[in-house]
Amino acid sequence: MEFVIEESEDNRRPIFSWCKDVEDGALEQAQNLANHPKIHHPVALMPDCHSGYGMPIGGVIAVRNAVIPYAVGSDVGCGVLASRTELQADKICENELKDILDLMKQGVPVGFSTHSNSSKEYRENRVWIEEWLEKNVDFEKMEKIPFSRLKKIFGLKSKEDLVNYLTKSLGTLGSGNHFLSIEKGDDGYVWLMLHSGSRNMGYKIADYHHKIALQLNTDFASNIPDKYLAFLPTNRAEGENYLKDMQFALEYAYENRQRMMKIFAKAFKKITKKKIADTINIHHNYAQFEHHYGKNLIIHRKGATSAKKGERGIVPGSMGTSSYIVEGLGNWKSYQSCSHGAGRKMSRTKASDELTKKECNASMEGIVFGGWGKVERGKLKGAPDLSESPLAYKDIDEVMESQKDLVEIKVKLTPIANMKG
Repeated sequence: MEFVIEESEDNRRPIFSWCKDVEDGALEQAQNLANHPKIHHPVALMPDCHSGYGMPIGGVIAVRNAVIPYAVGSDVGCGVLASRTELQADKICENELKDILDLMKQGVPVGFSTHSNSSKEYRENRVWIEEWLEKNVDFEKMEKIPFSRLKKIFGLKSKEDLVNYLTKSLGTLGSGNHFLSIEKGDDGYVWLMLHSGSRNMGYKIADYHHKIALQLNTDFASNIPDKYLAFLPTNRAEGENYLKDMQFALEYAYENRQRMMKIFAKAFKKITKKKIADTINIHHNYAQFEHHYGKNLIIHRKGATSAKKGERGIVPGSMGTSSYIVEGLGNWKSYQSCSHGAGRKMSRTKASDELTKKECNASMEGIVFGGWGKVERGKLKGAPDLSESPLAYKDIDEVMESQKDLVEIKVKLTPIANMKG
């Protein structure tokens, strides 16, 4: 651990930080959490910590009898999947990498794109979606997740609209920091890795329930330090509803990564004749009941990964830097958690404004990738989008050094090809 901010007049609860230099905005958010009326135990900051909405990304909190939608985040269920292949790391060539990425571009929509209703992927997805909805959603009664609520959340009119909406987006990458990559492991094998979440449904669920939380907290005259830390009591229907909808998004996000890896593995096998041998699939934006400090608490991990004793995890770097397969050490002070990645050191806008294409290209030397897109909105619209350059992120090796009491490194991965969302 890097430092502790003890309880004081300014902090009702201590802050445990594995981050060496917490930026001012993230530290202020951590102090808000330490003074939150529903947080009764230390706030934990992972080494990749940086500012988010209400709660820092790379933060972990324990909440009693309540859930805070924006302490989970807007991309509910965002996470990483990594698969070790049967191919030895020194047996793959650049042309094969390019061919695999070309197949992935054909099979996995990125950005705002989705599967067309006539595609094979859509037909295969629809079977799973219909069975999944039958298990989770009541279209007539109110025993599970009522369709009436999902209609409001997603702005849909019919069951068919919901099926179509979820089917088209399943097995798609999204944008921002989401990616697919091919990595060389120091265990001697090629690994496939991808980072994605619940697509737009996670944002809509977060936004819908956050607005309810704001109104409730106003009615309760709750002394919340930031509007993005509005909470829902779990002994009321509002809190129970959020937890059900969050779990709904977690299952979708998990399957979303599984579907993309299926396409990834098929493309990899077609080019290399080798299969995947082992897979890890984890979330890093979620909340769940866990036992800490002798109590059952709702642990919120926003940009943080579970690292229970012996539990396998993934800590991805950036497009051009190392990633790590890790094993948790079960450190109780971090609520048995670790970082979810390297963490940003520059905002998206700042990176595209201040970095140059030349230096960003240099940071990707030796890695097959598709170049940089264009900024889609704002004052920099049309300029090269350099927001996912390795130069916009913290040093992943420093992050790993800072959390050596949280996880043990099992495999170091080095990127050799990358497809950005």
